[in-house]
Amino acid sequence: MASALGAQVSVAAPIGAGCYGRSSSAKGNNTVNFCNKSWIGTTLAWERKALKSRHMNKIFSMSVQQASKSKVAVTPLELDNAKEPPLNLYKPKEPYTATIVSVERLVGPKAPGETCHIVIDHGGNVPYWEGQSYGVIPPGENPKKPGSPNTVRLYSIASTRYGDSFDGKTASLCVRRAVYYDPGTGKEDPSKKGICSNFLCDSKPGDKVQITGPAGKIMLLPEDDPNATHIMIATGTGVAPYRGYLRRMFMEDVPTFKFGGLAWLFLGVANTDSLLYDEEFTNYLQQYPDNFRYDKALSREQKNKNGGKMYVQDKIEEYSDEIFKLLDGGAHIYFCGLKGMMPGIQDTLKRVAEQRGESWEQKLSQLKKNKQWHVEVY
Repeated sequence: MASALGAQVSVAAPIGAGCYGRSSSAKGNNTVNFCNKSWIGTTLAWERKALKSRHMNKIFSMSVQQASKSKVAVTPLELDNAKEPPLNLYKPKEPYTATIVSVERLVGPKAPGETCHIVIDHGGNVPYWEGQSYGVIPPGENPKKPGSPNTVRLYSIASTRYGDSFDGKTASLCVRRAVYYDPGTGKEDPSKKGICSNFLCDSKPGDKVQITGPAGKIMLLPEDDPNATHIMIATGTGVAPYRGYLRRMFMEDVPTFKFGGLAWLFLGVANTDSLLYDEEFTNYLQQYPDNFRYDKALSREQKNKNGGKMYVQDKIEEYSDEIFKLLDGGAHIYFCGLKGMMPGIQDTLKRVAEQRGESWEQKLSQLKKNKQWHVEVY
């Protein structure tokens, strides 16, 4: 996730014959090669900027591979052998020292606030599964406990277990910079800014970062049925785990997981400039129209049926009949984002259930019993 959970919690192979390749240099670095330069036009803004650096040429990823339905080869495939997810390999008293690879702004100039995509090199030493979180310990001492380190902030991981470089050595975080504005003066108060989010967004390539984890099981992607339906609902940086799910479903060539079901993403943000990974998701929509749906709720640009602001729960209501039928058929539904999103969503679902002559309390209880209901809010 990408804000505070208790503290803070913030979710390719050959493209045409011979056009995509992975080779190893004398230093053992993996290199990704592309032979159709026109694909560069489909990358995200931060990718275009990142392409200028030698390292980012290596991890160039995001949506560009979806110019073809061919998928990206990943390694090491042993990461898919484990039967149980890794949990708490590193703890707050003995964190792992990882390295910042890149920090890129994800949002446009008209977005309220700043959200960054942060790639962290863990060297393959802190493996994780899609839907898990890393803990980050910002440098400095805890202002509430002088002499003690800062507390851990949890952030949902926004990449698959293979990372953005497809080699199992990196993890990506989607982090919104937390700032505080004094309600009296309307001015920013730097003394109350989010310690960890600002540390991460201000980081430079090569900086060290203390991480713990991985943590969490509630948002793990169930893979026992590759043809299942997954309904993913996010506000803002809550989209992080879903990016990992979708890359695994549509971008990576994972021999043990061939997705043939339906993934339906609902993303709520303020405006178009606030959309996160939009080009990547749009590419999936174009390449896999039978397996992916993507609906956006832009609260400052769209109106709901009553003329008010369009929030994610309004989009859910718009498609409520279809969503309820999918849930009745065994679909999984996920919620990730600010905890303030849940009351409105729950009210909407309850109202729709009653209109259908159902008891929402009973339905929710059954969804939880069937392990179809997944919530991680902060």
